[in-house]
Amino acid sequence: MRGMVALGVLVAVAIAAPSGAQTTALEGVIDFHVHAGPDSRPRSVSDIEIARIARRSGMRGFVLKNHFTQTADRAWIAMQEVPGIEIFGGVALNHAVGGLNPEAIRQMVDFSGGRGKVVWLPTFDAEFWMTRAGDPGEFISVARNGQLVPELGEIFDLVAEHDLVLALGHSSPEEALMMIPEARQRGVEQILVTHGLGQNPSDPQVAEMVAGGAIIELVWMSAMDNQATFDGYLDAIRNHGAAGFLLSSDLGQAGNPLHPDGLMAFMTALSAAGISDEDIDLMIRRNPASLLGVE
Repeated sequence: MRGMVALGVLVAVAIAAPSGAQTTALEGVIDFHVHAGPDSRPRSVSDIEIARIARRSGMRGFVLKNHFTQTADRAWIAMQEVPGIEIFGGVALNHAVGGLNPEAIRQMVDFSGGRGKVVWLPTFDAEFWMTRAGDPGEFISVARNGQLVPELGEIFDLVAEHDLVLALGHSSPEEALMMIPEARQRGVEQILVTHGLGQNPSDPQVAEMVAGGAIIELVWMSAMDNQATFDGYLDAIRNHGAAGFLLSSDLGQAGNPLHPDGLMAFMTALSAAGISDEDIDLMIRRNPASLLGVE
């Protein structure tokens, strides 16, 4: 059904109805990739505003992501203000928190409320990400000369000890495939390949990630105006099975649809392309719940 899904129409609908209107279609959904303010980048809503919108939309919960500060404390505050929805946070190991800094993880898990659940490896400061973008700044490496950097060992151990989710950040497919077995060997059970197809892995690399027990994240933000990206999602799901994937919004940027509206558009597009309701449910409800330990 390649090229048959009218993504532009679905995006227009999402933008036209940015109120988070009530719908049972979002019941039980967990968005693993929510950006909100306050932030150093323009965001469309605050943590508490998106919590209210998500609850009103029927969502079960979401994970707050920020590239420059940990969000476990913010998740707890939002839950106090908006009861009835599960909100989690995490920490991205970019320069702002000291890079591959195990102390950032220790402090996150010790914060009141216990909402810190995800450790993202470097995102905007990742070597692969910066090099691909032609950014001449100082990057953070997860591998050198074909070997993982030794700092990752303690990070993997902390993730395993506290039963956290290891998200691989903006790493290359080659780096991801080096990290998945090493993290597994050190006891990490929950591994997420952050918007994994955005790093352009080959189909055999996707197969190896899934075979290694990782979940690959598919984000609507990258696909909502890009038919080729969406077609790539369809191919991956059909070739490797829905069990290996997770759907999230990666929304919150000023000018973009709100997170629930993006998720609705994502589910509608997948359904129109022939992906079953059971597979969509697995990718947008059951897999995120399993990663977070809230099944």
